[in-house]
Amino acid sequence: MSDDERNTTGRGQLQGLKVVEFAHVVAGPLAGSMLADQGADVIHVEPPGAGDAARAMGPQRDGVPLWFKVAGRNKRSVTLDLHHAAGRSVARRLVAWADVVIVTLRAGRLRSWGLDWDSVHRINPRAVLLQISGFGATSSQADAPGFGKMGEARSGVVHLTGFPDGPPVHTGFSHGDAVTGLMGAYAVLAALHRRDHDPGFDGEWIDLALFEPLFRLVEWQVIVHDQLGRVPERSGNQLAVAPAAVINTYRSRDGDWITVTSATLRSVRNIASLLGLPEQEFATARQQYERRGQLDEGLRNWVAGRGTGECLEEFARAEVVASRVFDAADIAVDPVYAEREDIITVDDPDLGPVRMQAVIPHFRQRPGRVWRTGPALGQDNYLVYGQWLGLSAEELIDLEKSDVI
Repeated sequence: MSDDERNTTGRGQLQGLKVVEFAHVVAGPLAGSMLADQGADVIHVEPPGAGDAARAMGPQRDGVPLWFKVAGRNKRSVTLDLHHAAGRSVARRLVAWADVVIVTLRAGRLRSWGLDWDSVHRINPRAVLLQISGFGATSSQADAPGFGKMGEARSGVVHLTGFPDGPPVHTGFSHGDAVTGLMGAYAVLAALHRRDHDPGFDGEWIDLALFEPLFRLVEWQVIVHDQLGRVPERSGNQLAVAPAAVINTYRSRDGDWITVTSATLRSVRNIASLLGLPEQEFATARQQYERRGQLDEGLRNWVAGRGTGECLEEFARAEVVASRVFDAADIAVDPVYAEREDIITVDDPDLGPVRMQAVIPHFRQRPGRVWRTGPALGQDNYLVYGQWLGLSAEELIDLEKSDVI
């Protein structure tokens, strides 16, 4: 068995943690990815045949889908048909093996397949169950389908995104799913901390709805509505309830977009000075707020009359916080990304060397690592079922013949 199969290098904060995912596409698997990047052994359970739908999503190179190479990295792939009683029996053995179980199935399906909280807790009383669903297990819509974009819309975030005279806007990636995955991983670690310090730990059920993480992160929308009777509205690039004198994007003579932002009185006065405006007219927060239109229009014209490089150099000299709006090509050659080692090269059996995000955040004493790209469907069946769960060769053959794995 190779080091790639074992992942035995001892890297990462979570070495020895055992995780099984009955979860597909983004939110649940991203929670598992955060744990896998830090050294946890994560088993991604997929239906035989097509596998996780994420395997076929997004752009391809020579017929090879690219997204799953990142989304499935550092994980073990096993196939298992939970429609079969024999498959559900194997699933129970996986639950008994795991420290953490991640599920994204609807409540009714979880119950029928024995992956609901009561079943998981009965099989493994010390397991942490992360259950992600559209509306949460205690909601009247617990069995309703849900996707990340629905969660974004329900959270209030989409209502706040865009310009006042335009429609609400979703972000161009799986924002709601991704934030749910991050919060799910955080919640798992909180539960594991208690497990490690509480002798009476009796398992934990983390019940997370797709709209809740983004809802939590917009800290002010509920209290503003409660105390002032106001519904914050879209305000373009400005902050809806904390307007600064300058937060906007401006187009340079080269056609690039540059973001300029100010968060302090001094930074706004720096902008005024750069534009040749009297600093004394921007001495106080009220003055700056009342003259924000003047600053915005001045910056628009100033940036439009200069090349991107000249703009950024003059902003830096004037201590004005600004950045070109990056795309993927900019990121690929940016020196700060390189200095941070945020992009790494990983060998892939189908594509050869590929570049992708490094493990983030960076731990200096015991960093995580990317030891494999997203594996082939069922690549780890024999490793997981045979060596880790202890199924015999005869049992594995029977499961294969029955199309259970």
